[in-house]
Amino acid sequence: MSIEDEYQNRLKRLDELKALGVPAYPNGLAVENTASELIGRFGAKTKEELEQISDRFTIAGRVLLLRSFGKAAFWKLKDRTGTLQLFVEEKTLPAALHALSKLIDLGDIAWARGPLFRTKTNELTLRVEDLKLATKALRPLPEKWHGLQDVETRYRQRYLDLISNDDVKVVFQKRSKIVQSIREFFVKRDYIEVETPMMHTLAGGAAAKPFVTHHNALDRDLFLRIAPELHLKRLVTGGFERVFEINRNFRNEGISTQHNPEFTMLEFYESYATHEDLIRLTEELFGGLALQIHGKKAFAYQGKTISFEAPFRRITYPEMIREGEASLVQPTFVTPFPLSESPLARKNDKNPEVVDRFELYVAGMEVANAFSELNDPIDQRERFLQQVEARKKGDEEAMPYDDDYIRCLEHGMPPTAGEGIGIDRLVMVLADQPSIRDVILFPLMRPETRPEK
Repeated sequence: MSIEDEYQNRLKRLDELKALGVPAYPNGLAVENTASELIGRFGAKTKEELEQISDRFTIAGRVLLLRSFGKAAFWKLKDRTGTLQLFVEEKTLPAALHALSKLIDLGDIAWARGPLFRTKTNELTLRVEDLKLATKALRPLPEKWHGLQDVETRYRQRYLDLISNDDVKVVFQKRSKIVQSIREFFVKRDYIEVETPMMHTLAGGAAAKPFVTHHNALDRDLFLRIAPELHLKRLVTGGFERVFEINRNFRNEGISTQHNPEFTMLEFYESYATHEDLIRLTEELFGGLALQIHGKKAFAYQGKTISFEAPFRRITYPEMIREGEASLVQPTFVTPFPLSESPLARKNDKNPEVVDRFELYVAGMEVANAFSELNDPIDQRERFLQQVEARKKGDEEAMPYDDDYIRCLEHGMPPTAGEGIGIDRLVMVLADQPSIRDVILFPLMRPETRPEK
């Protein structure tokens, strides 16, 4: 049967439900239990022990399996915590509810109430005594919904990916845990979390080509932020000596396994710290995240073992060029950096041709960039002017001159170190995922070619 035929059949069943007076999209269905809770509480109890329990339980979820045996059927119901088997039998249901059960399709969301028992195969099962349709699914699940593998479908229709692949849900649960752990890490260290603008009048703070939008009321172009750096350092000047933001950045660049034009960054700034202090802090942060996710600091990534045990390896910028990124599998700090590549970083006191900056590489990917901040307004003005000249010569990623930021520095920004960490790439490593699209719920995709309805 084609998808269109199945769609039409479900529309007919929708009409049958209406004829029975059954709402296909009701609201206010109270759910008291979850699959994992019931399995945790009663999974070890015997058939006889379950028979002594008079309690009734309610559960709701998506119907993923239907096995009918005439007047009875077994269903698999999946909620946010797992799956539980349901037993639907004509003799235990009022006639109207049994008629309803016959109109339930794979993919529908159902609500059920009843006692628990064990089947002949010893599986914990809920015997349905009350039944409601929570949501009618008009489209069927993919033919091979279990373990959906088609990459295009997985990324474009992430809802099907999450329904079909439990391991995908686990990845995004890990991502949530990583972000939460990062917040806790910095709050415990007396940092304050802030939010800075996502629309900028100047695209500064990084070497990148911005997206352009237009504000009608002001009749002026604005840029989606490529980095929050200059706004965060304004806050440091204003007295927020320890500040961080977990933010969305937008860079008008290509798409690859390591790049998505919209991505998530952690940026943080600490007054009276240096880039050397941030090296130690980063080692502590990464080691703690590995413990949170894996219970140890060494873990598998794409067939290799990565260790977040401090201290991380260090090499110089020329050594990185000679070795190539293929050698940077284990976490490696590259420091210092040439002055010409670092218009916002402080010059090294001993060698003014380089700046106090590092990049951190893991699994061949840059995951962090940090430096002791340039807080000399005269030096910063000269650096901006050099960027302006580079832009005139065709460098589209060169920074614009930011007059207000210079004015901010002239009011005095304390000596500060700041760092940006790519959340998406960090999650890739900690969750053992080969592509950035596997850790972004809705990655940017090329336009889909679909037949007209």
